[in-house]
Amino acid sequence: MPFFYKIESRGETRRRIASKLITLRDQLDRDIPQRTVTDTLLLATWNIREFDSDKYGNRGEEAFSYIAEIISRFDLVAVQEVREDLSALETLAGKLGPWWRFLVTDVTEGRRGNAERMAFLFDGRKVRHGGLAGELVLPPSFSRVEGYAPTLQFARTPFIAGFRAGWFRFMLSTVHILYGTSEPDDPQRIEEIQKLATLLKKRARDRNAWSNNLILLGDFNIFNPADPTFLALTDNSFVIPDRIQALPANVARNKHYDQIAFMLKRRMDLNQLRAGVFNFFENLYLDDEEQTYMQAMDDGYHTKSNGQPRTDRQKRSYYRSWRTFQMSDHLPMWVELPIEFGQEYLEGESG
Repeated sequence: MPFFYKIESRGETRRRIASKLITLRDQLDRDIPQRTVTDTLLLATWNIREFDSDKYGNRGEEAFSYIAEIISRFDLVAVQEVREDLSALETLAGKLGPWWRFLVTDVTEGRRGNAERMAFLFDGRKVRHGGLAGELVLPPSFSRVEGYAPTLQFARTPFIAGFRAGWFRFMLSTVHILYGTSEPDDPQRIEEIQKLATLLKKRARDRNAWSNNLILLGDFNIFNPADPTFLALTDNSFVIPDRIQALPANVARNKHYDQIAFMLKRRMDLNQLRAGVFNFFENLYLDDEEQTYMQAMDDGYHTKSNGQPRTDRQKRSYYRSWRTFQMSDHLPMWVELPIEFGQEYLEGESG
């Protein structure tokens, strides 16, 4: 349970938060493996929708309490869609407790960057930042006729950092790939993933790399594992466990936007790893709780932008969008990794 869990709200809201947290904790106990001190690393990726914007009103204490409870069940979490104002990330870190740390990028400028940052949140009692941290920049292109020329950079700059947990030393890169058009084979999206995978493949195999164990995760905006966007990863030697390939992580459960891909020097049977997606909407902000949250929503729930009142159906649609701006329209995806290799080391030395 997060460290600073004093509920500030009063009355019915206070009772609801406490009751929902009990239910949420039961679901987490059922769906997420227990954290260990030395044996395993629980790694997750979560696109937390516009963290934080005021499009549907800022997140309230209730949502922050649930988000903190979920993140506290992991050791290291990559978060996408962190916005310019870091107060939401700082509020979350404060709820998690003083042993939690975060690394965050600068804002990606320009319209395509959408004023977003990338972040890593990690429990400093278990995970150590190894010193490596940087934003990935594509090298200039070269031709014999024109020489070197600037390369179009990623819409949102990917982030890479080095971490240690137990015996496992690894580089972790998080991304939020350009969406583009609503087509599975959008050429700009394919190009971004292709360039990213090529760059990281070279980096991971460099003898001077901080580590030759690389994990790439985040929101790739991949519609389906059969799409060219997915193949742009696997064709560049990234391995995505079968379990993760089968898990759509958007709230509608029909898209495979989020992925966790591996390029490891250390031997692991990736298809034997436990992995999953945590669906918090099984117990939070339920369909039949629309009236419960009516006062928490802004005036847009009752009235459209043209001043006309909303129908009951439109109100229901507004509520379903509003709740994704409280929690997210993505579900956290996780994988459990072994990090205790002491016996393996001793056997190697004794031979």
